[in-house]
Amino acid sequence: MYKFEDNRKKRIHEIVSVVKLLSIILCSIILFNESYFIKNFSLDNTGINTISQTICIIVLLIVYEGWILSSIKSNFSENIQFKDAIEISIFIIVFSTLIILSGGHISQYKFLFLFLIITSTIQFGITCGIIIASISSVIILVIDFIAISDTIINQYFETDLILVGIFILTAWLLGYYVKVEKEYREKLANLVNVDELTGVYNHRFFQDSLTQQLESAHRQNQSVSLLLLDIDYFKYYNDLYGHLAGDKILAQMGDILKASVRTGDVVARYGGEEFAVILPNTSEQQAILVAEKIRREVEEASFEGEQNQPNGKITVSIGVSVYPHKAKSKTELINSADDALYRAKFFNKNRVETYFSILEELKMDIEEEHIDLISSIKTLISVINAKDRYTYGHVERVVIYCGLVGEKLGLNEEDRKILKYGAYLHDIGKIEIPKEVLNKKMPLTDREWELLRQHPSNGAEIIKPVDSLTNVIPLILYHHERYDGKGYPQQLKGKEIPYLARILSIADSFDAMTSNRPYKTRKSFDEAIAELEKCSSTQFDPDIVRVFIEAVKASDTHFDISV
Repeated sequence: MYKFEDNRKKRIHEIVSVVKLLSIILCSIILFNESYFIKNFSLDNTGINTISQTICIIVLLIVYEGWILSSIKSNFSENIQFKDAIEISIFIIVFSTLIILSGGHISQYKFLFLFLIITSTIQFGITCGIIIASISSVIILVIDFIAISDTIINQYFETDLILVGIFILTAWLLGYYVKVEKEYREKLANLVNVDELTGVYNHRFFQDSLTQQLESAHRQNQSVSLLLLDIDYFKYYNDLYGHLAGDKILAQMGDILKASVRTGDVVARYGGEEFAVILPNTSEQQAILVAEKIRREVEEASFEGEQNQPNGKITVSIGVSVYPHKAKSKTELINSADDALYRAKFFNKNRVETYFSILEELKMDIEEEHIDLISSIKTLISVINAKDRYTYGHVERVVIYCGLVGEKLGLNEEDRKILKYGAYLHDIGKIEIPKEVLNKKMPLTDREWELLRQHPSNGAEIIKPVDSLTNVIPLILYHHERYDGKGYPQQLKGKEIPYLARILSIADSFDAMTSNRPYKTRKSFDEAIAELEKCSSTQFDPDIVRVFIEAVKASDTHFDISV
């Protein structure tokens, strides 16, 4: 839509430029009409005439340069600016001067003002056009009054009154047409750009608007924040009450969002039960305040049937990201806000989360020569997330679990960092596994299990070129080893398994047990705790199991994976 609007403005530029060029050509005819110069200045000397003509040429070039350049400026404004007022004033003076030089009240070129009236009305609307027409009319009538003496009646006055009427009528008719055309265009744009159900902008307008806002922010060195919102348990509501009731929730949500944001913010329906809010020139902290306000407004609003929702209320989860601090492009901004949204939904919903990537922290801990490799790893993780959304949430939760256990065990700062990086990267080898296998709803075949078991080795190979991550490789390679030696890939046993890998193995398995997968139903929190205790000394290190259970129970960290 923005491209269409830009093209329309460009065509208006062309029309205005043509009209201005025609007026300049007519000015040239007047300026170089020697009969008028000779009549008014009695310049019989050819040299003086040449000087006069040269001066006229210079004036003409200045007028031409200023006017034409102004007509092709890139930022076409429909509101008159100070420089536009100066430009119009200059041309009023030029036209008035030319009319006086060409005979004053008997001049045939009083219609020159029409060019200024037409271009001003097209550019700035009916009000500006009528003002210019009125000023032009006053100038012509004043010239007529000056020419009137006590004994001579100005025979041109009646003709000029008709011309004045033409000026005003032209400005009014053309201005009214411009106004009607603008209103009609806005109505069409509203039909094209607004989501009919919710009353907020649609996905296409969101994409165009975000592109425009980012380009503007880049030019002006400003930030743009993005909020992505998702209605919690909306599928549950639709299943319970039907889609018509769900549509009412969406419409009410659109009203709440429009009332909760600031002037200049853009609210759009991103898709399904997801909404997006673009916050121009807004820092991350300011965006969090806006997001929290929206979250509270939704939580405090009254929705039909909300008492039967899992948490007793209709709520939203919100992800926040900001350009250019957290994302360097439009795609990165949307993806990072989406990642933050999923974190908010995983961590019990009805909350605001900002985007954070462990890889950004990792960049500060590795050599400069490996920065590009880390960026490549980040891309690989994004690909995995696209293949299997479970993997993203699983990794985030395992990072949290490892952090809790590392603190409980009193690990030093270096080991905590290694454990965190290992938890974040432990499934990167899944990039080699087809999407069909990762998302298969039936039990995996022996061949598919063998393929899946290769992901620790694949992951270690991916990380191997980064020297700074050497200490992380054992966690990636051995997080599926078992304490009894029946794991993979090398069947290590007991203390042969690196200590941090044993911690990661427990966190990884606990989250796998408490998460829904296509091929199995998740266990409850208590059932998973019981399973850890049952497998203590066989699959897991018994000492770490005891500490893990204590840490998780003490933190009351429960994740809602039904996103």
